[in-house]
Amino acid sequence: MQLYYHRTGEGSALPPLIILHGLFGTWENWRAQIKLFAEQFDVIAVDLRNHGLSPHSEAIDYALMATDVLELMERLQIERCALLGHSMGGKVAMQLALEQPQRVARLVVVDVAPVAYEHHHRDTFAGLFAVDPSQVSSRRDADLQLQAHIDDASVRAFLLKNLYRNESGQFAWRMNLPALHDQYDNISAAPPASLEPEARYSGPVLFIKGGNSIYLQPEYQEAILRLFPAARVKIIAGCGHWPHAEKPELFNKLVMRFLATAG
Repeated sequence: MQLYYHRTGEGSALPPLIILHGLFGTWENWRAQIKLFAEQFDVIAVDLRNHGLSPHSEAIDYALMATDVLELMERLQIERCALLGHSMGGKVAMQLALEQPQRVARLVVVDVAPVAYEHHHRDTFAGLFAVDPSQVSSRRDADLQLQAHIDDASVRAFLLKNLYRNESGQFAWRMNLPALHDQYDNISAAPPASLEPEARYSGPVLFIKGGNSIYLQPEYQEAILRLFPAARVKIIAGCGHWPHAEKPELFNKLVMRFLATAG
């Protein structure tokens, strides 16, 4: 599967930076970071399968998504990269680092752990399926339909970035909503499920937790250090699951300092 990507930046002596979005996201969620990171890095921001402008597939799991990113690296002739992934994208990044540690120079994982999670998106899927894009005349119409299931206006705005007008002039979802719903057990699973028991990534790893988020808990430390023995965690207080959007200045500072560190 050939993923869609956006590439920018002058590059440097440092490895290229590949950015992977979370569930229901696209590369465009990272525009602010891309603009900053591109001052020092060759930045490749990716639409993962079933998201954005990348191809759709009925199959989705972390082994497949890691293979997609590896194929992109081969296509772009990138031998070694730094990886930055949020939530689902963080699990993809962890999977790739564990499978191909020699291809990953540094790893940044945003607000997710290498563990299986309970279903956190029932209301989200219910809201999305309640919207019939072909029957709405504006994003406002779709937003009103989502409100019955999702109270948070910022979450609704994030989801509605997936709404676009097709060639017929009708609204449609860019994401493959049925596949994401049907394969949600694989999305909520721990990324190393398909790996050998001794799989490790010993390179530098930075986990960034939103202080108010439930996704990175102290009890996950053992799982993190077993797979990523050099990992360290930074907590950004006063934000939730999207620290890069809620506290961008601090988030960007942490990531830039980590990525630019030698060794």
